[in-house]
Amino acid sequence: MTTLVFIHGTNSSSSWATGLTTELTLRGHRCVAIDLPGHGQEAFYPRPYQAPQDLQALAAEPSPLAKITIDDYVERVVDVVRRARRHGPVVLAGMSQGGVTVSRVGNAIPDLLDRVVYVAAYCCVDLPNLTAYLGTPENKDSLVHRLSAAVVADPAVLGVTRINWRSADPALFQAVKETLAADFTDEGVSRLLNALEPDETASIPLAEARGEAHTWGRIPRTYVRLTLDRLIPLALQDRFIAEADRLTPDNPTDVRSVAAPHVGPFDRPELVEIFSELAGG
Repeated sequence: MTTLVFIHGTNSSSSWATGLTTELTLRGHRCVAIDLPGHGQEAFYPRPYQAPQDLQALAAEPSPLAKITIDDYVERVVDVVRRARRHGPVVLAGMSQGGVTVSRVGNAIPDLLDRVVYVAAYCCVDLPNLTAYLGTPENKDSLVHRLSAAVVADPAVLGVTRINWRSADPALFQAVKETLAADFTDEGVSRLLNALEPDETASIPLAEARGEAHTWGRIPRTYVRLTLDRLIPLALQDRFIAEADRLTPDNPTDVRSVAAPHVGPFDRPELVEIFSELAGG
């Protein structure tokens, strides 16, 4: 039986996939969502992040995530894939920044993966890392800059991107809604803000992330385009697909499209059906 392995995006955790994995499990599929190092049960919440907040202290408090690297992410995922592979085929899926880890794992253990899946995720091929794509013409319509006001520390100093998701600023609430959760209700955006984690390792966007033709390029791949995404615009998602197909013309991308914003939610019936099909059910 195929095991579906899910990797979360930035400032997130395995909880992003709870609805998806629950529905897939009820349909009889094997699936697991991973907490990357420093996330989920290992997440770091600085004391000044709690109410009443002390923003000056929040901007200065060191984070254990500063020492975490892409190699740590890859090591954890490889371990899960190896264990899952004992029971049958493995499909590895990543969301957003999780695509960086998917590609690196694909380079490391291509023979243990039966498919890689990118859900509105960074799938770097021509350019070396996530950051390099931020300045491309295809990214010009991204609203990521709308979230910059919530960054409360210098990533170059702390080694993490620290975001104050608990800000009461109505402008931030609106920015999150428009950038990440376009068709969510206000209540849904509030739940999202309380699910996001403040710290993310700052080195990941600068890490080498290119899929290599002789390893990653041999693995069948699917790209799920989220057509309402305002963080990773559709034009950039399409660029990732085109670059991958040029690199491996004999292994073209299986492309799917879902009318959803960047954060899903991922238990939408269309996404459940896609993963159920890819798992063979």
